[in-house]
Amino acid sequence: MPKLAVFPKAYMTALCKDGSMNLTQWIALAATLHVEGLEWYAGFLEMADRQRWPEFRRQVESHGMVIPMMCCSPDFTHPAPEFRQREIEKQRHWIQMTAELGGQFCRVLSGQRRPELGIAEGVELAAQSIEACLPTAEKLGVTLIIENHYKDDFWQFPEFAQKMDVFCQLVDRVHHPKFGVNYDPSNAYLAGDDPLELLRRVLNRVVTMHASDRYLIEGTLEDLRREEDGAAGYAKRLRHGEIGKGLNDYDAIFGMLAQAGFDGWVSVEDGVDGFEQLQASVAFLRGKIAQHFGSTLK
Repeated sequence: MPKLAVFPKAYMTALCKDGSMNLTQWIALAATLHVEGLEWYAGFLEMADRQRWPEFRRQVESHGMVIPMMCCSPDFTHPAPEFRQREIEKQRHWIQMTAELGGQFCRVLSGQRRPELGIAEGVELAAQSIEACLPTAEKLGVTLIIENHYKDDFWQFPEFAQKMDVFCQLVDRVHHPKFGVNYDPSNAYLAGDDPLELLRRVLNRVVTMHASDRYLIEGTLEDLRREEDGAAGYAKRLRHGEIGKGLNDYDAIFGMLAQAGFDGWVSVEDGVDGFEQLQASVAFLRGKIAQHFGSTLK
């Protein structure tokens, strides 16, 4: 049975940049949603102090929740071996962070889509770097999850494996019991791809999911694919919205996942227009999970 987690999408500047919200406040606020978990972010300001990691785990667990997933952004496609090695070491640190927080899943990415990088070379660089991290993940009982991602906030270029065909090549290149896919249907739209087709192609590798929704401000999906086809910068025609009111077909998505026996975490990345939006999105997802997976969440 899938479980729900939430991610502080609306509070990233507060938690990671200016410190106007602290993690204790976020944990208490998120607890009012009555979800099972909190997706963590490696770049939270307070996570720089390793001595505080056990404190945050205790706080989350005192509210009856856990920290199942870690969100982080390694850049494995840089041409310099020494740069990639530093990224590997950072990823190993984040895996350790995940384990100490009690988590089971730690995100990996491919890296930036640098203009001079060919597809075959990029897939190989990313795969080799991910494989270099897998012994640490296996030792600590953590599964690395690669997301069909758009672009890290601090990157110059979009995700190398943003497009479905490249993403699937990379997923097919790495096979290990501690490696799987974090499926994000909204990001497929940003790549100009069909999220249901992507899910069909990676269905047997999906272990976690990000849930959000996007809506078109103007035009059609064909306009989006023609004009915003994987371009740098967020697609101008798309905006975040309340889950269930946008482009994603959650009946189709959850129907496919249920048929495949999915029972992982679904992390809600929403609430940019206010906490009430996050509450509504959680309620929508709880109902859809109950509908498609046969029982209700708490």
